[in-house]
Amino acid sequence: MSSVALARILIVDDDIDLVTALCRILEAQGYSTTGAANGAQALDALRGPRTGHTAPFDVLITDLMMSDMNGVALLREALAIDADLVGIVMTGHGTIDTAVEAMKGGALDYILKPFNISVVMPVLTRALAMRRLRLENVALLRQVASRTAQLEESNRQLQIANTDLDAYNTSISHDLRGHLNRIIGFSQLLRDGTVDPLTAQQKELMDYVCIGGKQLLRLTDDLLRFARLGQQSIVKENVEVAPLVHKIFDELRHTSPDRTVDLRVGVLPNALADPALFRQVLVNLLSNALKFTQRVSVPMIEVTGQVQAGEATYCIRDNGAGFDMGDAQRLFSNFHRLHSESEFEGTGLGLAIVRRILERHGGTISAEASVGKGAAFTISLPT
Repeated sequence: MSSVALARILIVDDDIDLVTALCRILEAQGYSTTGAANGAQALDALRGPRTGHTAPFDVLITDLMMSDMNGVALLREALAIDADLVGIVMTGHGTIDTAVEAMKGGALDYILKPFNISVVMPVLTRALAMRRLRLENVALLRQVASRTAQLEESNRQLQIANTDLDAYNTSISHDLRGHLNRIIGFSQLLRDGTVDPLTAQQKELMDYVCIGGKQLLRLTDDLLRFARLGQQSIVKENVEVAPLVHKIFDELRHTSPDRTVDLRVGVLPNALADPALFRQVLVNLLSNALKFTQRVSVPMIEVTGQVQAGEATYCIRDNGAGFDMGDAQRLFSNFHRLHSESEFEGTGLGLAIVRRILERHGGTISAEASVGKGAAFTISLPT
């Protein structure tokens, strides 16, 4: 017999000779057994592990018919003490009614008297397998509960951090914008000679100050917008894309009224998206297309769309400066620019913002281009 018992079994029957015999049989098979002559003794034995005196029992084998407490009643009280205990009833009447009554009482199975070891062992094996499953399930539930509590606490701490970060960003943005606006305003006064006339070189230097201040102001706005994207809740609605494209294009074109740009808009499917965030996507992509076509003699921007495989896809194509596809992997990263500031102004955050918005919608963005032949940005959203 193994030095470590396979399991602890409590055997209950008012026939003490039967209890003794079954204990010896099961101990010979490597199990640890405890006998009880009635329900009261059995319940006392079950309460023992609850006080920490002994290890808990794995299986309760009880006679169905006893003088003080029948097996079904005993099993119900036993399960109230240890819900993971597995019960087996013994009966000399192998009828369907007996089996059903035992099962209703919480028993896993039943065995018939007189005992046949070849019948008892498979029943006991199934009972122990059930016991292991119950204990594993309890352990898993505890792990899940512990992990859930940890996640809830982490989420609470994250919400506090996000609130603090948002307050910090807002404060920094407000203070920084105020100083930048004063720098830009005062430098413009100096440049225009409002205070005292400047030389040509001084005016040029003040132009650099104004340009730098305005660039830093745009960067501040973009950084704040990017920082808030992870916190902003998304409320998806049905967005009519085609009229939105025309409206945004008209607004952007007012910044360069002397330019003529050929806008071609195909049949565009509606988008299921947060209206404000999806508008930001289109603003960034269309403003990029306008910016990078400003040196083309006949600038053209084309917007097409389709629905396929559960996705609404939109492509914004231009015939502008384009870029080398070897650098495309850097395109959607923060602060990475494929053109110098002297060529085209920008903060290097516009496409990163577009990608973040689309990711939060479960969508994607990709790009194709060649130097001097324009670029095409394709975005997709789940329908």
